[in-house]
Amino acid sequence: MPKRSTKMASVVYLLFGFHLIVIMSSSLPATSEVFAKQYPSTEPVEEKLTQLHFYFHNNITGEHPTAMKTVLPPKGSIHGFGATYMMDDPLTEGPSPTSKLVGRSQGIYALASQHEPGLLMVTNFLFTLGIYNGSTLSILGRNPTFIKVREMPIVGGTGIFKYARGSAVLTTYVYDITGGVAIVEYNVTVMHV
Repeated sequence: MPKRSTKMASVVYLLFGFHLIVIMSSSLPATSEVFAKQYPSTEPVEEKLTQLHFYFHNNITGEHPTAMKTVLPPKGSIHGFGATYMMDDPLTEGPSPTSKLVGRSQGIYALASQHEPGLLMVTNFLFTLGIYNGSTLSILGRNPTFIKVREMPIVGGTGIFKYARGSAVLTTYVYDITGGVAIVEYNVTVMHV
């Protein structure tokens, strides 16, 4: 790595009429102009396979909703196309809302299809239990909500799930459109270091 100069720049401010002129000396600190460097791995990276099972609880009604509409769809929108929601949904061990909390799903989903009910989901699963406390998994993809069993990609993670990639199989457990409640079972398989 190139050495950096410790010289400090000299700056002179001159005021001529209404114009401020800044003169800097040529003794600026030296900087590296290298965008990126690659280094060969010195150790083999051992990947782990982790399988997780939990339930996602989304509630847009009631006294304490876990998701709120932040953008209304335009007039004449088909299937609510364009409506956007912000969520902070609990993740639990079992399907009951009072089941043990294992984390939260924090992110955004939007109605992204004019042809059928389908969401664009951008969310982070923040885990709060045991060795996973503080670790996250990130999902980015299409969620066709009216299909009972569907799959979404895991595109990253942090903490225990550093460099994560994988998939989540979602199964609708409860979907009450009039009550604004959805409970979805998640079976997640993820590779990470």
